[in-house]
Formats: sequence, C-alpha cells, structure tokens
Amino acid sequence: MLLGVNIDHVATLRNARGGFEPDPIAAAKICIENGADSITAHLREDRRHIKDNDINALSKISQIRLNLEMAVTDEMQKIALNIKPHSVCLVPEKRQEVTTEGGLDVAGQINKMTEFVAALLDAGIYVSLFIDPTEEQVRAAAKTGAQFIELHTGQYSNAFGSNKEEEEFLKLNEASRLAHALGLKVNAGHGLNYQNVRRMHQIGDLNELNIGHSIIARSIETGLADAVGQMKKLITR
Repeated sequence: MLLGVNIDHVATLRNARGGFEPDPIAAAKICIENGADSITAHLREDRRHIKDNDINALSKISQIRLNLEMAVTDEMQKIALNIKPHSVCLVPEKRQEVTTEGGLDVAGQINKMTEFVAALLDAGIYVSLFIDPTEEQVRAAAKTGAQFIELHTGQYSNAFGSNKEEEEFLKLNEASRLAHALGLKVNAGHGLNYQNVRRMHQIGDLNELNIGHSIIARSIETGLADAVGQMKKLITR
C-alpha cells in the first residue's frame, strides 16, 4: 500500500502569519525523502492554504509524484491541463467548510463528470473521484472513465472506537470489493490517523492512502524538541 501525504496544513500555518515559513515545498521534499510515495495538495477555489505558486513549484520537481486535489470547475481543469500533475483527485468543495465534507455526487452528474474526466485523461493525467463508500457512487464512478476512486474514510474515522465502527468499516470494505470488480483501482483517505489507519490493511488491494492532518500534527510534536534544541544552541554563548 502506498502513502500519499497531504501538505495543505503546512501552507495553512504559513498563511496564518504570511511570509515563507513553513515552506510547503520543503515539507514535500522531506516527506518524499522519508518514504512518502506521492504528495497531495488541494488547490481550493478560495486559495485558503495551497497557492498557485505552490502547485507550480511542486509540478516541476521530478522526484515528486503530485496528486492535485481540486473541484470540478473550468478554472481548476485549466490549471490541471496546464501543469499536468501525475494525477488529480476530484472532490466536492464548499467555501464555508473547514475541510472536505462528504464525497462527490458522481451519480447525480454522470454526463458532466464523464466529460470533465475525459479532458484530463486525454492529457495523460490519472483521475480519481473522491466518493462516499456506497454502491450507487461506486457504480457511477466506473461509468465516467476514471481509473481510480478514493473512498471517503471520514465516517469510519469518526466512528472508530465506537459501536458504529464495524458498520462504517464494512461499508468501505464492500465498496472496495465492488470497485475492483468494476475495474477501478481504489485509494482511501480523510480523517485517518495513527490509530485508525491500521484497519486499512484488512481491505484488500487498497492502492494508496492519502493522509495529511494527522501527519502534520504529529510532526509538530515529534520535531519540536529538535527545533527548540537547535534554537537554544544558536542563542547560547
């Protein structure tokens, strides 16, 4: 199973004060050097974290396999066709949401999605659809021509450790089985952390997990001792 690391919240921290620190590009390189197989970045319509310059820079680094998360809009399609990332993951997007809430409604817009996906495929870009683990959405995704789906693991993550965990896990497992039967490759992500991610091994043939917030949060804890120590050395005579 591959690991894609989402670096959006490195940019969130940078943007909180402005300037250049921390640098999402430097963070992406560190992730790749330490085992990440790809880098995911969500260029939102309101540019609340990742900026256009970040995407342009990431797309030019040969050792980084860039997965561009984006809304199904003409603007985003134009950007993707221009920079040609390794892959795109099409997600729903609301301006007021803190993070992506729920999967894309592929079933309710088959014609639009098929046309949108086709333009990306023609440019040699792999396409994934971020969907809830339901039969309706999996079957609809298979009709669009996209090679991948990314199963929304948010409900499972929220239910982890509760009496609803098994129910939500089974939805993911069944959706993955159906997707493979329909010829789709399966990724998964959203809300996964160092505790609940372990059950993903029980889902057969998952291709890649895309994880961001928990990794960035853990990096602050595990890297803080070194950061403070280095600064102390610099100011101590």
